[in-house]
Amino acid sequence: MAEFTITRSAFIPAPPEAVFPLVNSFREWASWSPWEDLDPALQRTYSGPESGVGAAYSWKGNRRAGAGSMQILDSQAPASIRIRLVFVKPFRAVNPTGFTFEPDRGGTRVTWSMKGENKGVAALFSRFVDMDKMVGRDFEKGLARLAQRASERT
Repeated sequence: MAEFTITRSAFIPAPPEAVFPLVNSFREWASWSPWEDLDPALQRTYSGPESGVGAAYSWKGNRRAGAGSMQILDSQAPASIRIRLVFVKPFRAVNPTGFTFEPDRGGTRVTWSMKGENKGVAALFSRFVDMDKMVGRDFEKGLARLAQRASERT
């Protein structure tokens, strides 16, 4: 087994109150998530409240997009969000994920983190592919898109 933590931060030139809602509602993720491009026919299902604790999202897509679900476990506006991320395909995994939103020089420092443990086939895969580089690039792309989306809203 190989444990990992992936963390990326970015400055977003918008106040936390403008950035936070874009992450706190899974319905908003389609406008900035780095994985939206993986499958144009991605099937999405939303359940629970529209935002905040209990909001849930599941997806099913092609081989690249895979399948899984997310649920917001904790939401402290406009400071932090904790998410339970479950992958079903291509590998089964549960990855605690979180976002923090800190005021920073007229904007927001957003930090996106995910923890996990590679087991079975995923552990073998991780020997050849650096999880931090692979997923870290996605986080960087997502944070850039989040910044663009937040600037459109302010």
